Order: sequence, then C-alpha cells, then structure tokens
Amino acid sequence: MRENGPKRSVTGVLVKVLVHRRDDRGMVLEPFASRCVRRGEVHELVTTDHDETAAGSRIDRVGFLGFLEVTAAGVIDRGDVLHVEGRPVGTVLGFDGCHLPNHYNILVATPAPRTGPELGLLPEQRIVFRQPDRY
Repeated sequence: MRENGPKRSVTGVLVKVLVHRRDDRGMVLEPFASRCVRRGEVHELVTTDHDETAAGSRIDRVGFLGFLEVTAAGVIDRGDVLHVEGRPVGTVLGFDGCHLPNHYNILVATPAPRTGPELGLLPEQRIVFRQPDRY
C-alpha cells in the first residue's frame, strides 16, 4: 500500500558545528519512519555507516555534524536526502530520541561517519531535507 505522497522540503540553518566521532555511541533507532519538526526547533545531525532500520537497532559508529534550527516546518522521513548548501550529504536513516524532549538525533546514512569540519560546515549554512525524486 502506498502511504507517502509529495511533500515540501524541510529547511534549516546550521547553528553549531560538531567536531567529534564515536565508535561506541549506543544510539537506538526509534520505531518511527518519520518525525514532524516545527519551525524554531533545534535538532542534532549525526552521520553513520550503519544501515539497519529496524526499531531498536543499535547505532555505534557515528560522526557528529552539528545542530540545525528548523526554518520551515514539515515532515522528515527515512530516505530523505540531507543537503548542506545544495550539496547532498546522505540519506536519513532514522531518529534517536535519547535527548528528548530537548532534541532528536537525526541519523544520516553516509559511506563513513563524517564530522562537521570534514564536510567544511560552518554556522549559518543552509540545511535542506528533500524527498527523493519519486513523483
């Protein structure tokens, strides 16, 4: 059964760059394939080379990109493509809620965990979560 239709992109601005990585982080994938985000919320961007999407999957190998402030509310879905300043970075793997209600960790699948400086990230860069071209 087809569940998802077209949607607008979720946009944001990078507010803090993170520089570290971990191989033992122990994040846990939430059982949700999507999360609604509101304008003004701040969430963390985390890269990983894990590819499991089952609820409860443990995510250990991570690189931290930074925090974004949402500028246009919407729905972020597993499989959306994260862009920074128009460059694709990876696809949304899922969400970890260990810091709720403060923020979500938005897990982004990349070939290898990457940090903010490795991608040349800077505060105020434009962030976009874009639905893959399916329509």
